[in-house]
Amino acid sequence: MLDTLFYSPDILTSSLLPETESHHCVKVLRMRNGDLLTATDGKGSFYKCTLVNANPKHSVVSIINKIDVKQSRNFILHIAFAPTKQMDRNEWFVEKATEIGIDRFSPIISNYSERKEIKFERLTKTAISAMKQSQQPFLPHIDETVSFNNFIKLPFNGNKYIAHCYETPKTPLTQIYKKGENALILIGPEGDFSEKEVESAINSGFRPISLGESRLRTETASLVATHTIHVINSLS
Repeated sequence: MLDTLFYSPDILTSSLLPETESHHCVKVLRMRNGDLLTATDGKGSFYKCTLVNANPKHSVVSIINKIDVKQSRNFILHIAFAPTKQMDRNEWFVEKATEIGIDRFSPIISNYSERKEIKFERLTKTAISAMKQSQQPFLPHIDETVSFNNFIKLPFNGNKYIAHCYETPKTPLTQIYKKGENALILIGPEGDFSEKEVESAINSGFRPISLGESRLRTETASLVATHTIHVINSLS
């Protein structure tokens, strides 16, 4: 059975576990002074620790040793998606993509977006929980919402793609993406991007792609794109 993983982003500079982690440690797991636990800073390191003061709000730990983990992926994956109307569907995507492996999420607001703002803290909590559950020491970055027009102007060191459903030339992601390449993929809202947005993205260096024959929900398309990149990179 794997150890419970605790998230403590400032563990190198503070011996206090965050309040939510302290509560889980003491009230849920019933850990006591002297017990051993494993924490991560979300930046690529595990910390073997001793619980020094089991306090449900401010538990204190002492680091025994630090284990730096090399990122197993040799590519960067960045998904920019138009948040769905139901917040739980956005959380579902963030949870599953974090478990699979992703570097960055960017919620974008486009012409046909169903939701104009997003609950940043809820997505962050979802990502933290998924990172801990999957026993990973890497927490993906989640951006604040940004407009589509501003986002497509941002620099990216890799290949950029936009998925859409219009009957215009586009290439399946499975055919255009090459193993080991950094990828930024734009996923639109339920009503798709506008034709003008697709044109603007292409003019900004994004390549038009398809994710299969079916018309997918935003969160499904986002996860399919994430998984496809991983599958291609797993092939010999």
